[in-house]
Amino acid sequence: MSVNQEKIDDIRTQFVEKITDNMNAFGAPTSVGRVLGIIYMNGDPMTLDELSAETGMSKTRMSQVVREMIDMNIAERVFLKGVRKDLYQVEDDYYQTFISIFTATWQKAISRSRHFEQRLRRKLDDLQAQPELTNEDEQAINDLLAEIKEWTEYYDWIRRVTDFFESGEIFKHVPKQQPGGDFNE
Repeated sequence: MSVNQEKIDDIRTQFVEKITDNMNAFGAPTSVGRVLGIIYMNGDPMTLDELSAETGMSKTRMSQVVREMIDMNIAERVFLKGVRKDLYQVEDDYYQTFISIFTATWQKAISRSRHFEQRLRRKLDDLQAQPELTNEDEQAINDLLAEIKEWTEYYDWIRRVTDFFESGEIFKHVPKQQPGGDFNE
């Protein structure tokens, strides 16, 4: 290996670590960010064995990480004629990766919120059905129902923001910058 190749590999490693940090800042686990960076910088799809060797993680753990990446829509399994093992590639558009990671995190929060809201509504409905409710109890229940309504409206807004990003509508308002500094409108 030439001296220049060592320097190039070092810069690639630094790039992978920066991608890892960025993905972590966007809410993705460090392992996801690292694997995304490794596949991205490799430039070609990689097998679980290659990823395991590159990261030092077990093949089982690597499979879990790749599955998580697929669930986040930032990686996919691909077929390459003549290769018997599964290959995985990552999204090469930084903008789309950002959207996929952010919206995956938001969708999980929306889902957890829905379950929380439904559970509280059932409890409050059960309380309202109690014959021995006092006026104070009824007022407290109504206050909580009003709070749940605001909570639901807030999470509906987050869902609409998620839709706004996923639809690509965001780029009409905040355009992507094209190579050379021009904006894509």
